[in-house]
Amino acid sequence: MTQNQDLRVSPRALAPALTPVLLAGLSFGLADPVEAREGLDLAVTYTADTSATASGGSDAKLRYLDNLELSLDADLDKLAGLRGSVLHVTVLNNRGLRPNDAGGTLQGVNNIEVGRAAVRLYEAWGEQAFGPATLRVGLYDVNSEFNTTESAALLLSPTFGISSEFASSGPAGPSTFPSSALAARLRTAFNQSGGYAQVVVSNARVQTFGDPGGVDLSFADGLLVAGEVGTGQRLRVSLGGWTFTQARDALISLAPDGSPRREKPAGVYAMAEAKLAEGGKRAVTGFLRGGLARGLTQPFARTLQTGLLVTPAIVGRDASAFSVGLHHAGTSGEFRAAQAAAGESAWHTESAVELTYSDEILPHLTLQPDLQIIRQTGEAMPTHTAVQTTLRVQITF
Repeated sequence: MTQNQDLRVSPRALAPALTPVLLAGLSFGLADPVEAREGLDLAVTYTADTSATASGGSDAKLRYLDNLELSLDADLDKLAGLRGSVLHVTVLNNRGLRPNDAGGTLQGVNNIEVGRAAVRLYEAWGEQAFGPATLRVGLYDVNSEFNTTESAALLLSPTFGISSEFASSGPAGPSTFPSSALAARLRTAFNQSGGYAQVVVSNARVQTFGDPGGVDLSFADGLLVAGEVGTGQRLRVSLGGWTFTQARDALISLAPDGSPRREKPAGVYAMAEAKLAEGGKRAVTGFLRGGLARGLTQPFARTLQTGLLVTPAIVGRDASAFSVGLHHAGTSGEFRAAQAAAGESAWHTESAVELTYSDEILPHLTLQPDLQIIRQTGEAMPTHTAVQTTLRVQITF
C-alpha cells in the first residue's frame, strides 16, 4: 500500500463518526421540528450506545454501536382522500460492534445490537380501517403489536422487547428488529374497556431490502401465524400464541432408533400491565410476561419478565424516567443435549436484573445510563455472573 492510499478516507468510513455530529447540530439548531405538510409525519432518531462488560466477561473493552431510524407516516385520507388509509415506512442503519461478544449471554444485552451491519428497509406497510377493524399489509414488525409490554420499552435487554422463546423460533426468529418479512395483520376492538383481538400471518423467512437476497417472495419456509387477545385499561391482560406452518429439524435430529425428528415450533404467552399509581406527581406502571415454547427446535423452553416504570423519576423533570426489570429464561433439554453432543456445556438458566434511568438534558437530546447483572446456572458448571454497563445517547427530531 502506498503512502497516498494510507491517507484515503472514504465517505462510507466517515459516516458512523459524522452521523452523531450532524444530528446533534440539527437538533440544537431547531427549537422545534420543521412543520411538515399536513398528513405527513417524518421522524428521525439516532441512538448511540457505549457499552462494556465490567466483570465476568472475556474482556472489558468499550464497544460502540448505533442505530439511525428514519420513519414516515402518511395519512392518505388527508393527502389523497382515501378514508381510513395510512402508510408507514421505516428505514434503519445499524453500525458498530457487538457488546455480547464479551458478555457471552444467551439472550443478549443490547436491543440495537445486530449480527450484520447494514441499511435496511425495516417496515413498509399500508393500513385500511373497516369500522372498528384495521388491516395492515406489507413489511411488518410482529413485535410492534404482538408479545409487547409498553412499560418495558425503556429497558435495554432484548428480552424485554420480544420474549426469548418467541425470538429464537423458526428459521431465524419472527419478523422483528432489525429485519422484517411480508405479513398481513388484522386487528379489531370489541368493547369499551380496551378489549381487542388480532391475528398476523407472516413469511417465516425473515429478510428485507438490505439483507442478502432482498425480500423473500418464495415463502419456501412456510408461514408464522400468531394471535393475541386482551382487555382492560388500568389493568391490561393479554393472552397470545404462535406457531409455524412447517416443521423443522430438531436440535438433536435423530431419535434413539435412528429416525429423524421434526417439529413445528409453537408457543404461548401471557402478559399483564397495571397502573399502580397515577394522578399524583409520579406514575408507576408494572408489567409481567411469561412464555412457554416447544423445545425440540430451539434453545428456550420458558421465559419470564417483570418490572416497573416510574415517570417522572425526578419531580420537576417531566422527561425523566426510571425502570427496573428482572428476566429469567430456562433452556430446553434438547438444546442442552445438542450442546453436549457437540462437546460443549450449556447453561440451564439465565437470569438478570436491569436498572436504567433516562433524562432529556437538552432539547432533543437524552442520556440513559444502564446497568445489567446477569447470572447463569448449570448442572456441571459453576454459577457465572456478568455485569454490563451502557451509556445510551439519543437524539430525536
